[in-house]
Amino acid sequence: MTIEGLHVRYGGIHAVKGVNITIPRGKIITLIGANGAGKSSAIRAVAGLIRGARGKVTYRRGESYQPEQLLGRQPEDMVRRGISLCPEGRRILPQLTVEENLRLGAYVREDKDGVEADLGMVYEYFPRLRERGWQKGGTLSGGEQQMLAVGRALMSRPEFLMLDEPSLGLAPLLVKEIFKIIVRINEAGKTILLVEQNALAALSVAHYGYVLEVGRVVMEMPARELLNNPKVREAYLGA
Repeated sequence: MTIEGLHVRYGGIHAVKGVNITIPRGKIITLIGANGAGKSSAIRAVAGLIRGARGKVTYRRGESYQPEQLLGRQPEDMVRRGISLCPEGRRILPQLTVEENLRLGAYVREDKDGVEADLGMVYEYFPRLRERGWQKGGTLSGGEQQMLAVGRALMSRPEFLMLDEPSLGLAPLLVKEIFKIIVRINEAGKTILLVEQNALAALSVAHYGYVLEVGRVVMEMPARELLNNPKVREAYLGA
């Protein structure tokens, strides 16, 4: 996927200002930056959740498809094209059970056998969800709800997975657990665009990173180099 000249406005607020990002197939690319930098606005625009965003988002689903310009399409169209978002704040349905939430993630699919196989895959990634399949989503802990949100996004069988602040509000041990799963998902063939305030966790698993400040990309380089960059360490890693 390539994002070119992306602009997002909320009334008089210019949240994203001409951002250019390249996400190679099979890689983890991360956007880091402070709260309000425009990270979530960018990823929500790609997912089709923000009307009026300007720019160009080009995506090629598999080798047999032609590249398409996707910016401005409806969110369900993006899901049908193999692009899924795990939103900030989890956004699970608290009155539905864990399994009902997961099955809701497959709402565009008609391959029943494939859905059952992917449900098993999600339970393999997150055994705690299998144990709590009958529980209402709202009774889960914060970490379990995040697992559920990631699992629900996987149930559409995406090729391209976007994760918006997956570590938000989680204890350090749970952050490590979630990011280990993100690596496993990537190793299974998913391309991942990761938005994170936890720069250390994000750069530790990503292949390449972009730093956003007040809506603009101010730095980009391989994630390992960003981890060792003095400016990044001072601003985002507490070093």
